Amino acid sequence: MVTLADDLQPLHHPKTWIGKYVWSQDHKVIAIQYSLTAVAIGLVALVLSVLMRLQLGFPGSIPWIQPDNYLQFVSMHGMIMVVYLLTALLLGGFGNYLIPLMVGARDMVFPFVNMLSYWVYLLSVIVLVAGFFVPGGATGAGWTLYPPQAITEGTPGYQWGIVTMLVSLAIFIVAFTMGGLNYVTTVLQARCKGMTMMRMPLSVWGIFIAAIMGLLAFPALFVAAIMMLFDHLAGTSFFMPTIFSMGQISDTEGGNPILFQHLFWFFGHPEVYIVALPAFGIVSDLISVHARRNIFGYRMMVWAIVIIGGLSFVVWAHHMYVSGMNPYFGFFFAISTLIIAVPTAIKVYNWLLTLWRGDIHLRVPMLFAIAFIFTFIHGGLTGLFLGNVSVDVPLSDTMFVVGHFHMVMGVSPVLVIFGAIYHWYPKITGRMYNKTLGQMHFWFTFLGTYATYLPMHYIGVLGVPRRYYALGDTSFIPDSVSTANAGITIAAIIVFVAQALFFINLTWSYFRGKKADPNPWGASSLEWLTPDTPPTHGNWGEKLPTVHRWAYDYSVPNAERDFIPQNEPPSNEPPS
Repeated sequence: MVTLADDLQPLHHPKTWIGKYVWSQDHKVIAIQYSLTAVAIGLVALVLSVLMRLQLGFPGSIPWIQPDNYLQFVSMHGMIMVVYLLTALLLGGFGNYLIPLMVGARDMVFPFVNMLSYWVYLLSVIVLVAGFFVPGGATGAGWTLYPPQAITEGTPGYQWGIVTMLVSLAIFIVAFTMGGLNYVTTVLQARCKGMTMMRMPLSVWGIFIAAIMGLLAFPALFVAAIMMLFDHLAGTSFFMPTIFSMGQISDTEGGNPILFQHLFWFFGHPEVYIVALPAFGIVSDLISVHARRNIFGYRMMVWAIVIIGGLSFVVWAHHMYVSGMNPYFGFFFAISTLIIAVPTAIKVYNWLLTLWRGDIHLRVPMLFAIAFIFTFIHGGLTGLFLGNVSVDVPLSDTMFVVGHFHMVMGVSPVLVIFGAIYHWYPKITGRMYNKTLGQMHFWFTFLGTYATYLPMHYIGVLGVPRRYYALGDTSFIPDSVSTANAGITIAAIIVFVAQALFFINLTWSYFRGKKADPNPWGASSLEWLTPDTPPTHGNWGEKLPTVHRWAYDYSVPNAERDFIPQNEPPSNEPPS
C-alpha cells in the first residue's frame, strides 16, 4: 500500500539569509552543507595520505614525519575517509538531496531533525579535528582503534587523542541516527501518488537499505566507543586484560580485546556496504540514463541490494582470521563471504547487460560509472582471495590488503561520487560544467589510481607489511619494492594535484557556466521534472506529481522521444 504525501505538508519557509542557508530545514540546502563539510574533512585525509606516501616512497624526505606522526596519519586518514567522508557524503549528501526529489515529496518527513543531524555531524567533525591539537596529538592506534594498544602508554595519542576520536564517533552516530530515521521514514511514508516501492529509482533503494543497515550496525560501534572510554577514563576492564610490561603488572584484569574486534567489525563490514549500496544504486541510474537503456533486471537488482544488506551482517569475522578464532568459525565466515559475492556479481552482470547494445553517450558521468565497474570488479576479485582463510593469513598484514581495500572501498565509491556530482550538477546549480576539464579530471583520476593501487598488490604478495613507517634493510624485501613505492608515490601526487581540476571546474561553472536545460540528459526520473531548476523550497510548487511508470523507460519502441518521464500518463489515460 502506498502512503500518499500530503499536498499541504507544512514547510518552514525561511525569512532571513541565515534561515535559508545556515539554520535551513530545506533538504537540498542540508545536503549541500553535508557535502561541503564532508569534502572539507576529506581533503584533510587526502593531504595525510600524500604525506604518508612521501615517507614510503622517499624515506626521510620530510624530516618532521616521524614514526609517531606516521601512525597518527594512518589512523586519522582511515577513519576520516570511511566514516566522515564516504558515509556522510553518500547518505547525508546524496541521500538528503535525492530522496525527496526522487520519490516526489516536498521535503524530509522531519525537517527540523534533519537540520539537527547536520549540525551534530559538524560537531563530530570539529571534535575529530581537535584531536590534532590536544596534548600528544591525534590517536595513532590505527583506524581500527584496537585495544589494549589504543589506550596504553607508548601509542601516540593514547591520552587525549583517543578520547577525541571516540567522543567524535559517538557524536557522529547520534547524527547518523537522526538522518537515517529521516531517510527510512521519508521513503516509507512520503512517496507521491503512484510511486510504489517497485517504481523507485535504484539510487533510492540503495540509500534506503544502507540507512536501515546503519541504524542496525552503528550501535555496535557506539557501544564499543563508550566502553573503551570507560576503560580509559574510569579504570574499567571491558577490553583490558592483565598486562605485564617492563616488569610491571597493570591494574586491569579480565577484559577481552577480541570483544572489541567483534563489536568493531560487526559495524565495520556492514559499513563497507553502507557506502557501497548507495554507490550501486547511483551507478545503476547513471548507466541507464547515459546508455539510453532501461536497467536490466530491475527487480533482481532491488533484491540483490536487499540480500547484500542482510548478508553483510554475517561476514564480519573474515577481518579476524588472524585473531586465533576456531577453524570452524573461520570456515563459516569464509563460506558466507563467498556467498555474498553472488548477489554482488548479479549487479555487475546487470550493469554490463544494460550497457549491451545501448546508445552509450560517453559523457563525464558515464566515464566515471564505467570506471567504477572496472575498479569494483578488480577490488572484488582480490577480496575473494582475502575471504579465504588459508590465503588471508599470510596476506593479512601486508600491502595487499591496502591495495584491495582502497580499490573496493576507496576508489570505487569515490568514482561514483564524482560521476554523481557531474550528473546532478546541472540540477543542483542550474549550470553546466566544463566538459573538457571534466574529461581531464576523469583520466588523471582513473589512470592515476590504478597506477597507485595495482602495484600495492605486487609488493603485498612479496610480504611488504602495512602500517610500517620505514622498511629498512629487510632481507626478504627485494630492491624492486623501493622502486615500486617511489612510483606509487609519484602517481598518488599526480592524482592529488589533478583534483584541483574538479574544484576549479565546479567553482568556475557555478558562476560562469552555461545555463543548464532543466533535463539536459533526457532522464525520466522525477528529480529532473521539477517546475524550477534548481528546485525551490517545497520542490513541486502547488501540486505534487503523480507517477504512472517506473524510472527507466528509455528507448521505448514507437515512443515520440527516447525516454518517457515517470509523471507522463499512458496514452489511453487522461492527464491528472
